[in-house]
Amino acid sequence: LLSQFDPDNTGYISTEKFRSLLQRHGSELDPHKLEVLLALADSNSEGRICYQDFVNLMSNKRSNSFRQAILQGNRRLCSKALLEETGLSLSQRLIRHVAYETLPREIDRKWYYDSYTCCPPPWFMITITIVAFFLYNGVVLDRFVLQVSHPLYLKNALLYHPQLRAQAWRYLTYIFMHAGIEHLGLNVVLQLLVGVPLEMVHGAARISFVYVAGVVAGSLAVSVADMTAPVVGSSGGVYALVSAHLANIVMNWSGMKCQFKLLRMAVALICMSFEFGRAVWLRFHPSAYPPCPHPSFMAHLGGVMVGITLGVIILRNYEQRLQDQTLWWIFLSIYVIFVLFAIFWNIFAYSLLDLKLPPPP
Repeated sequence: LLSQFDPDNTGYISTEKFRSLLQRHGSELDPHKLEVLLALADSNSEGRICYQDFVNLMSNKRSNSFRQAILQGNRRLCSKALLEETGLSLSQRLIRHVAYETLPREIDRKWYYDSYTCCPPPWFMITITIVAFFLYNGVVLDRFVLQVSHPLYLKNALLYHPQLRAQAWRYLTYIFMHAGIEHLGLNVVLQLLVGVPLEMVHGAARISFVYVAGVVAGSLAVSVADMTAPVVGSSGGVYALVSAHLANIVMNWSGMKCQFKLLRMAVALICMSFEFGRAVWLRFHPSAYPPCPHPSFMAHLGGVMVGITLGVIILRNYEQRLQDQTLWWIFLSIYVIFVLFAIFWNIFAYSLLDLKLPPPP
């Protein structure tokens, strides 16, 4: 094909030859893919198309330059929107629903709908949820949740405790403990309703990065701003995902076509505010087993900060390369600086400040 349409080996195909190729073989292509090819041809003002861009499209890969060429094209996609297509199976309708819930541009929605294969499935969020809800709370503890009002809850090897901050795994594993069944239930619901669709669109690598970054930022925020309190719950990671998703909707409000988006945002904010308010009340409520303190609420705020910085950049554009975005490097640098600052704070500040820490469990 390359030798036929590019005899001089320039790496480009003229738009005339490209159009003739589409006319000859267009009936063999998926309608969505053909539409993108036509948009690519019409967006090019130099009279030629990069052969590698054509290969990327046919192999379901997109370079940043290819994506920009389509988005900046002079021709608007004129066929009916993906939402108007009929005769779809249940799985196709589900994929279409996920596309409209998370992506602000019609061409991105069509691309995702055309290329998504559910392989691999959204394994990260499902695995985290199963481990948090069943494996640890159900098997190890022999109960669904260990209440923080129980005198033995601080003896757990997974939660973050200020006296045991040298055990580095606790900065992550505290997500498998929860302050009551209502705390666990709300986090599980948000992880599944928000995290799974986001992972279906953006992939496990990006979503797990946002989630884990929120978890680490949550425990480190507690170690800096609420130094005498322990931490339990996956709210840091959950709030990072939810806040990133909500911020992405607000920033792309006109392009988001999800149904009842205002109502859905209001419900999400009410649920998050209720859970955060409960965490604040619990933190300052007298403990039933002094000097055993209640867990901190600062992990929620750490997760939100990660969500509206790193999370927004990661979710802003579908499959755009992060290394090409200046804001990504700025926010990543800020996050790394905060982590380093918190590490040194944990090493030196506790010994310099006169704090009354809870006794070791």
